[in-house]
Amino acid sequence: MNDESWSPPEVLVTVDLVILTLRGHELHVLLVERGVEPYRGARAVPGGFLNHAGEDLVDAAARELREEADLDAAGLHLEQLGTYGAPGRDPRGRVISVAYLAIAPGLPDPVPGTDAAEADWVPAAGVLSGQVELAFDHRRIVVDGIERARSKLEHSALAHAFCGETFTIAELQQVYEAVWGVRLDPRNFYRKVQKVPGFLEPAGQERKPAKGRPARLFRPGPTSVLHPPLVRPDISGE
Repeated sequence: MNDESWSPPEVLVTVDLVILTLRGHELHVLLVERGVEPYRGARAVPGGFLNHAGEDLVDAAARELREEADLDAAGLHLEQLGTYGAPGRDPRGRVISVAYLAIAPGLPDPVPGTDAAEADWVPAAGVLSGQVELAFDHRRIVVDGIERARSKLEHSALAHAFCGETFTIAELQQVYEAVWGVRLDPRNFYRKVQKVPGFLEPAGQERKPAKGRPARLFRPGPTSVLHPPLVRPDISGE
């Protein structure tokens, strides 16, 4: 039955970004201090509304990366994370957020954007534990983004997104340890990654540390799916 008096509800769309990198061998997430209401002064992930009806979502994500963090999407791993649209999640009205996960190695200190008073890299552990409070439902979005990264490290070559053009096995291990939040046995890790065809390729170079023996350098191999997978240790009982 048609109801001519019915009209679709007004729905606003935002794009939010979970941006991850490693700093000092620890997983960090980019947070901004909101400079406008609602939640003025609270921490949140970078993001904002679509500029216009014709703006594509991924283009909006790239724009927000530039405006909120002065980052170029071309140099990042960028993938859609999920959609968040619970009623009441935003006091401004019915707002649906399409979240993206962005990852890159050695990202610089952020530059606050248009709606942000400050922007900082914050240890992800503080968000996961709830010690760092976030506006809206952004803690859930960050938790989902980190879990996506943790899961994809097992079955895909996502770890390369945290590394430079060349890296050592020890540096690759640091990625897994930082994202998974566990300590791994170096010999066991070396054996496992060497068993995955196409995961790594020798770079034909060595890196000389201040102390100890030179370490072989590797570059990303052609495979995107790890077989056998690098299974995350079960730490649920700890």
